[in-house]
Amino acid sequence: MASRGEPAAHRQRARTGATGGHGSLVDSAEQALHTWLAGGRWRQGDRLPPEHELAAMLGVSRGTLRSALQRLEESGEILRRQGSGTFVGRTAAASALGERLERLEPYSSVAARRGLSLSCRDLVIERRTIAGEAREALGLAPIAQATAISRTLVADAEPVAVMFDFVHPAVELPEDEELAAQLHAGKMVLDVLLSQGLPVTYAQTRVIPRLLGPRDRIARRLGVRRTTAVLELEELIFAGRGDRVAYSRDLFAPGALDVVVARSLENARPAPVVGLRRAARGRRRR
Repeated sequence: MASRGEPAAHRQRARTGATGGHGSLVDSAEQALHTWLAGGRWRQGDRLPPEHELAAMLGVSRGTLRSALQRLEESGEILRRQGSGTFVGRTAAASALGERLERLEPYSSVAARRGLSLSCRDLVIERRTIAGEAREALGLAPIAQATAISRTLVADAEPVAVMFDFVHPAVELPEDEELAAQLHAGKMVLDVLLSQGLPVTYAQTRVIPRLLGPRDRIARRLGVRRTTAVLELEELIFAGRGDRVAYSRDLFAPGALDVVVARSLENARPAPVVGLRRAARGRRRR
């Protein structure tokens, strides 16, 4: 018998999970919601439909739904706010490799997992007006001055990328000497933003194929000696409630970056619990 000190969801599992009754309905509802949230349709902070709609989608009672939601709240996958509704928390998407475009992660973290030592050279940090796509992406006036950073990223003594970053003037950065030290040590601008306590939420990324010729200045920095196709990633980083904080263009040497995108069918509704339970029984019979 469960003790009074145990969480309600644990007491519910102890009472009903072994009988295959209400507890197994909660299991199925929890799995259906988990799969739905992990499918890529939802972003962290999105508001989910009201409980009565979710219960109707799943084909379960409000009580069963609330038990499933409580489990997801305990795991951090959702957040429930009294009087406001239910919101997406952490979501998990399956992928074979860490270099996932659907996950915002500094390249420094990817390099650390692979045992690579990062540094940079050709570093330039300046405050100036910017033009073109960078100014438009950050929503700046023509006279506004942003922090512009350019450098060549080096992994284990080999140049792997030429990076151009532009940080919104409203963002507070470390002094130039400290900023340079962090970048020379292999930190990314995203690392710096996070260390400054900026509430980064998401980024919009475009993957652009590009040809570099041997006379191109970027090609020389990457050690490219003949016309070669390279990968360019253009990214706009957002913080808080959609504030644009940084824009970047990174050009990678051939073979320097593997990009994997985990794609899934967009499910506007979670799968009904009845269908999930029938499928599970079918698998057990086999």
